[in-house]
Amino acid sequence: MAKTAVQQTGEVTGADAPSADAARLPENYEAALAELEALVARMEEGALSLEESLAAYRRGAALVGFCQQQLEKVEQQVRVLDGETLKPLPADVQRATQGAGATNDHGDDDL
Repeated sequence: MAKTAVQQTGEVTGADAPSADAARLPENYEAALAELEALVARMEEGALSLEESLAAYRRGAALVGFCQQQLEKVEQQVRVLDGETLKPLPADVQRATQGAGATNDHGDDDL
């Protein structure tokens, strides 16, 4: 197991320390999604070292969490606007969304 060190400031360093990437989140959903897609592409290339892959996975997990939070916020706003009743998207909007690379799969195991 990796050891951690506590500096005089009380900051945890080492393998168990929270990464700076996880703390630095994008400004919006679109930026997070673009970064996540680029990260997945790099990981799929297979050129990352084990340590780089782990860091990429952690960053990806943080980005997925951020995206989920953003989607939940928007869903809540839609509920308020529609009087607590979520309605299905019109067919033309669904086709446009799916054509833009969105999927109906909400699984996180593709990271």
